[in-house]
Formats: sequence, structure tokens, C-alpha cells
Amino acid sequence: MRLKDKVAIVTAGAGAGIGRTTARMMAGNGARVVVTDIHEERAAKTAQAIQDEYGVGAVGIKCDVTRPDDVKSVVEATLKKFGRIDILINNAGTNRPMKIVDMKDETWDLVIDTSLKGTFYCTRAVLPAMMEQRHGRIVNIASVAGFRGLDGGHSHYAAAKAGVMAFTRCLAMEAAPYRITANTIAPSFIYNEFIPNIYPQEEIERMHAEIPFPRKGTPEDIGNMVIFLVSDEGEYITGQTICVTGGSWMR
Repeated sequence: MRLKDKVAIVTAGAGAGIGRTTARMMAGNGARVVVTDIHEERAAKTAQAIQDEYGVGAVGIKCDVTRPDDVKSVVEATLKKFGRIDILINNAGTNRPMKIVDMKDETWDLVIDTSLKGTFYCTRAVLPAMMEQRHGRIVNIASVAGFRGLDGGHSHYAAAKAGVMAFTRCLAMEAAPYRITANTIAPSFIYNEFIPNIYPQEEIERMHAEIPFPRKGTPEDIGNMVIFLVSDEGEYITGQTICVTGGSWMR
């Protein structure tokens, strides 16, 4: 129960991968969880399942992180329900692989707005409450794509994730006097059942082949790092990008 009575917001927390797993793992450690998702019914069902399984307070709220009014409503609802916000997990992101020469403005904007601008909106919204409490933990989910060149049409995604890393470092400096930490987790390829809807099979196989560790990454691997960073044990770690890659990226 390392997070007993803490209040956590997880964006894109009702999907198939890192967000939902992280929300469940935090609830398993005693946190009260606010699950946001762009699909209202999915958010509500996930929150109810978490509450039923772990016996902690859980709420599901519809939120499009590219809309500041949606984000503001989530923060207001969380404070009204639980009275505080201790943890923010900026997990919302998307990718639409496309070569630069073929990329439409709308595709670029969708990826940048969701992954980078959404992280900014959510962070800005929770900071006043965390500053008043003089306590907070913010973890932004990025990607090793932010470090490396990638073929296959990932330029917008890589740019967004590199931006998240830089944003997090600046955030950490601004927030540190209030005992708020901010860190980034940069996974390599983490599989979930929705992945085939985004990437062709040959791309999935290519990404798997890059990982030298003798098993593939799971959402639980990222959740374990989140739990550490938002717990008391992670208090003196801030402004860092921690790669969880099975050895496919080392720096």
C-alpha cells in the first residue's frame, strides 16, 4: 500500500495498454484513481472495475486532452470528489505513421496536439493544487523515439515525445521548490492488443526484433516504474527521463 490515500489522475487510462495497467497498479497500492478517456463509457467501466477489484475510490471521466475545457473539468471534478491531487500520469498519446513527404497538416497536428500539447494542458491544470499542497508527482509517458531517428513514418511522434522530455525537464525545475517531482518514462516497444490497429505486422516484428532481452516489454514494466517514481522512494528523483527498453536503447 505504497500509495495509500493518494489521489491519482491517469489520462487515457481506459485503453488496452499502459494507462489502464498503471491505473490498476496504483489502485492496488492504495491510491484513489481518476481514469480519463476520450470514450465516456469506457472510462466509467474501467473505473468501476478498479473500484470493485481493489476497494478504493475510482472515477471515470470523459476527457479529450487536446481540449483545455475538458482538462479543466477533470481537475475540478477530482478536487470536488477527493479534495486533492497527488499524482498525474500523462499517458495520452497517439501515432499515425506516415512519411513526411505524404503527411497532411491534420495528421501532424493530431499527434503533436495529443502527445505534447495535451501533456502541457493537463500539467498546467493540476499544478495550482499541487503547489498549494506542496506535494505532487507528475510522470509523463514518452518514448525512445524521442532520442533516435526512426524510419517508417514516425517523425511527428518522435518530435512530440522529444518535446515531452524537454518540457518535463523545465517543469521539474519550476516545480521543485514546491516538492513536486516531474519525470519522464521512455519505453521501447510495449505490446498490447490494440497495437495491430496502428502498425502493420512487419513493423511490429521489426520493433520486437530490436529488443535483446529474452522477453518482450509489457505494460506492467512501465507501471512498476511509475509506482516507484510516484511513491516516497522516488522523492529525490526529478527531471529525469528513464528508459525502460529491455536493452533496445541504452544511453
